Amino acid sequence: MGKKRVMVPAKDLDLSTVKYEHEVIKAPHLTGSMLKLFVRMVEAPVLGSLIMSFLKKQNKMVEMLQNTVIPEAPMFKPEFPPQDAEPSVVIVDEERKPEDRVELALKCLPHYDPASCWSGDSLPSFRYWKIRDYAYAYRSKLVTPSMVAEKIISIIEDCNYHKPPTPLLISFDAEDIRKQAAASTQRFEEGNPLSILDGIFMAIKDDIDCYPHPSKGATTWMHEVRSVEKDAVCVSRLRSCGVILVGKANMHELGMGTTGNNPNYGTTRNPHALERYTGGSSSGPAAIVASGLCSAALGTDGGGSVRIPSSLCGVVGLKTTYGRTSMEGSICDAGTVEIIGPIASTVEDVILVYAAILGSSPEDRISLRPPPPCFPDLSSLENANTLGSLRLGKYTEWFNDVHSTDISDVCEDVLKLLSKSHGCETIEMVIPELHEMRTAHVVSIGSETQCSLNPDCEDGKGVKLTYDTRISMALFRSFTASDYVAAQCLRRRIMHHHMEIFKKVDVIVTPTTGMTAPKIPSSALKDGETDMQVTAYLMRFIIAGNLLGLPAITVPVGYDKQGLPIGLQLIGRPWGEATILHLASAVEELCAKSRKKPASFYDILNIK
Repeated sequence: MGKKRVMVPAKDLDLSTVKYEHEVIKAPHLTGSMLKLFVRMVEAPVLGSLIMSFLKKQNKMVEMLQNTVIPEAPMFKPEFPPQDAEPSVVIVDEERKPEDRVELALKCLPHYDPASCWSGDSLPSFRYWKIRDYAYAYRSKLVTPSMVAEKIISIIEDCNYHKPPTPLLISFDAEDIRKQAAASTQRFEEGNPLSILDGIFMAIKDDIDCYPHPSKGATTWMHEVRSVEKDAVCVSRLRSCGVILVGKANMHELGMGTTGNNPNYGTTRNPHALERYTGGSSSGPAAIVASGLCSAALGTDGGGSVRIPSSLCGVVGLKTTYGRTSMEGSICDAGTVEIIGPIASTVEDVILVYAAILGSSPEDRISLRPPPPCFPDLSSLENANTLGSLRLGKYTEWFNDVHSTDISDVCEDVLKLLSKSHGCETIEMVIPELHEMRTAHVVSIGSETQCSLNPDCEDGKGVKLTYDTRISMALFRSFTASDYVAAQCLRRRIMHHHMEIFKKVDVIVTPTTGMTAPKIPSSALKDGETDMQVTAYLMRFIIAGNLLGLPAITVPVGYDKQGLPIGLQLIGRPWGEATILHLASAVEELCAKSRKKPASFYDILNIK
């Protein structure tokens, strides 16, 4: 018999009694024939239930969801208390056209002279071409979008012959790219570009609709049961700004994994080390940006899927507040933890893409009542001083719970630099019930995924999923309605804890991931793998952004001893995108000189 446990109400919890517990996940690491055997066992009628029940008990899920009295009422999707206005921001009307919002965002950026980068001056360290560099090159007639398109097309076609294969895109149509590029080139010739994003090349994750491409979610069958008639709302906003869409980027099947492993189309490789994972599930988008092939990409983030690969590939990834962008036209458009967010090589490029795609759905405007979106005003020096008033919250025991101290040391050094350069104060704090937060998240995202895929699984498509997805689905099927409700009661509790923390701090700072890019086991390429220990490290600091819907951004801050990228995560208050973008920009500037060129990098603008 399970022993009944009673939680004190969240408002009465004494934080001095909270002890940090290192997360230990008890689950086997399997590849190859053992992975296939395990799938057969967990899908067997009686045996499967027994195995899942045992694993859930081992990982204290049963104790938490079924043997615990949780005094809070359920919170079925994020509910945010009213927030104070952010300092040093420019407010934008989300009803304005995307190209007008992008124009406003452009005015908020710091002064920059792209001509100096073309003058042949040798730059002290590696840097990516920014959107403003492309815009200058097009407007100065140094190159045309059509010339750039040909270079990108030839690289993508060459990728098919790489050994090991480096599948960046699942769906790609050279003629469609040429057509978009020709239209953009003509607009420049006529002197009428649509916006600063005109002629900028972007990839779209395969779970977001981008007409005429199919959306497969990197499965082998999703396009057979779900047709694409038009662009997702976010994608149509990019298109109206003149963005050239190169196709559908590879991903972990249905977003159900953190490594980016995909036996269906091949596993995307990390541009910094081709024998390592990109992280997932937005593996293709992050690798495409990190390798210099595209300026930006759209990913989805329901459990770190924008932030994890961005961190592991050394680029910037923004997870917006839940409901800040419309999910309409994505495969995961009915959940309570996912968002669509931009990945780019710099913070300013993330701001420009964010400006284009933002805008809540009509339903979210009613239920979430979002305040008007804001951009950080980075154009004036006075506003740089507002950084000094920011209080950064750090839970040291959690911050240091990483696979290698290289990660915590590099991230800690950045906090010291922020204090020295901008006067940001780091405040020690405690976040209670991290284990409860992880459990509530897996039950929420799992139950919602199960609900959306049930009709297709019942229709015989379940056996066509990859082995690791099938293990996840077996776990999700084992969750009951009462488990789901208990998870939502935990969500309300954990929201209370975080809102209390945000009374004392402005931003929570953590490493983005608990480990750098893991090696790809050769035995995992054909059939995939399940490795919950790696997943635990990759997701260690991720969950608040998803379960609670908080905005978060990852910025590259350095490398471990093996030369693999390390990301720093900034988690903001609800609707506080401008504050974390402002701080991210300062972090990026402090770390710019240490940026290294990836082993696999394409200098797209340098057309010779």
